[in-house]
Amino acid sequence: MKLDIIRLKEIYKIYNENTHALDGLNFSMNKGDWTTITGPSGSGKTTLLNIIGCLDSPTKGSVFINGTKITGLNQKELTCFRREHIGLIFQQYHLVPYLTALENVMMAQYYHSVVDETQAIDVLKRVGLSHRLTHIPAHLSGGEQQRVCIARALINEPEILLADEPTGNLDQKNGEVVLKLIKDLHKEGHTIILITHNPEIAQLGERRINLIDGRVDFDSYKNR
Repeated sequence: MKLDIIRLKEIYKIYNENTHALDGLNFSMNKGDWTTITGPSGSGKTTLLNIIGCLDSPTKGSVFINGTKITGLNQKELTCFRREHIGLIFQQYHLVPYLTALENVMMAQYYHSVVDETQAIDVLKRVGLSHRLTHIPAHLSGGEQQRVCIARALINEPEILLADEPTGNLDQKNGEVVLKLIKDLHKEGHTIILITHNPEIAQLGERRINLIDGRVDFDSYKNR
């Protein structure tokens, strides 16, 4: 029997009386599952991911991750919790432009614990970038930059990986490379939550949640 790793109870994100980014969401996610989040622009997908990723807080409601009520944590505690449990992969790469691929990955270590260059090299090798360790982002292709982002997300060995349109800026070939990496991580037991507008990518997960106007439109499992 799989255990809940994420649970949301009556989650609201209200910016003003006319803008409810999230409108009373309730659902849980199982440890080790791959859930894709779909929906039109403005439906609340990225807001939801930011709340689960401890980058934002709901206006109302409770979020539990691994049994911890993260909606009860202050900003410093949220940052520490994210570093311990969550890896983030964005559509925009957010790499430091003057640092090499290796240094960008090691920066994530620096904010987490002791810097370990050997470990950073190993994780870059894992994503196929052993020949790009000393290259700055401007000298890397879009696909290579995204793989640096994946390495950075993996360096602290998080249980949960959150990916917001991870192939959105990539051509088909590089997109397939990135998706294969995510598939491999799922097979290894990582919990994956992935936002996509691509209907083919949406079918890769075990579960699909579609949002409209901050509410769950449908919630379906592939094999149920």
